[in-house]
Amino acid sequence: QVQLVESGGGLVQPGGSLRLSCTANISTIRFNPMGWYRLVPGKQRELVATARTGGQTNYGDSVKGRFTISRDNAKNTMYLQMNNLKPEDTAVYHCAVNRECGYYSYEHWGPGTQVTVSL
Repeated sequence: QVQLVESGGGLVQPGGSLRLSCTANISTIRFNPMGWYRLVPGKQRELVATARTGGQTNYGDSVKGRFTISRDNAKNTMYLQMNNLKPEDTAVYHCAVNRECGYYSYEHWGPGTQVTVSL
C-alpha cells in the first residue's frame, strides 16, 4: 500500500515562511503528477501546486509568486516552500499523487498537515 506522510506545518505570523515535505514509502519516479492541495472546512478543495517528473509545474492563482514546489525522486520526497504567508493560507495541506502503472493509474492522498497563519 502506498503511504504518504506530510510534515512541516505549524503556526506562523503573516509574512512568514514554512517548508512542507511529503515523503512516500515507494519510489516517486512514476508519480505524475504529484502535488499539494489544501482544505478548509466548508470550502472547496483548492489546488496549491503540482509537479511532474519532466519538470513541469502548475500553481493555483492564489499562491503564484509566493509558493514553490519541488521534488527529489532520489529521496522519495516532495517539498512546498511557502513564503509571504497570509491568513487566508490557513488550511490543512494534503500531499496527493497520481501513480502511473502501465495503462492504469492510482490516486493516493496523505493525511495532511495543519498550517495556521495568524498574529
